[in-house]
Amino acid sequence: MAESIFSRVGRLLSARIEDSVDAMERANNDGVMREAIREVDRTIDAVRADQERAMTRRLQAARQAEMIGKKLEELTAKARFAVQSGRDDLAEGALSRQVDLEGQTGRLEDVQLLARQEEAKLEDSLAALRARKAQMTEALSAFDVARSDAALGGDGGFHNARRHERQVEQAEAAFDRAMTGAGGVGFSRGDADAINRVAEIDTLQKGATVAQRLAALKASPKAA
Repeated sequence: MAESIFSRVGRLLSARIEDSVDAMERANNDGVMREAIREVDRTIDAVRADQERAMTRRLQAARQAEMIGKKLEELTAKARFAVQSGRDDLAEGALSRQVDLEGQTGRLEDVQLLARQEEAKLEDSLAALRARKAQMTEALSAFDVARSDAALGGDGGFHNARRHERQVEQAEAAFDRAMTGAGGVGFSRGDADAINRVAEIDTLQKGATVAQRLAALKASPKAA
């Protein structure tokens, strides 16, 4: 299975910049850091793509919920017309369909909530990655300056420049915020008899809801 985007972000943010700087210094080569920066860029692109997909899911769910809302209004009008025409059976059918659609609306609201939460976590990940890239770029620049200075015969003070690359708390804290609240809730499986009884209760509740709405329609002035 491919590495998840949040695992990928966590791996990049947990890597020590100091280790890459040490590798550059030992090899007198900036290739390690440049490749690390390219990986951060690729991950930023991947996070942005995931964020766009989450936004698309949220917008699609919102549009579907809006369409269902209009359908619910239509079904109410149809049920009222059926009652006025003396066709309670048809009214019950419309009201039953209405209850089913209301259940779909609840699920669509859940989709929107989860997508919105995912967008927020991905936005925090983007901020953390951009901060990390800035730190890595600064470390690379310090290395290039020190190497140029050494080539010109100066002492360069590369180790002094490295001290400015050790402050990674901001990026790590941003990632921690991005990962907060990602836990789930476990559910235990009940026995078959209990599950069937709960399903029967759901059916009774739906029937009662339909009956109440039918009675309300018949009692309304427009149904007279």
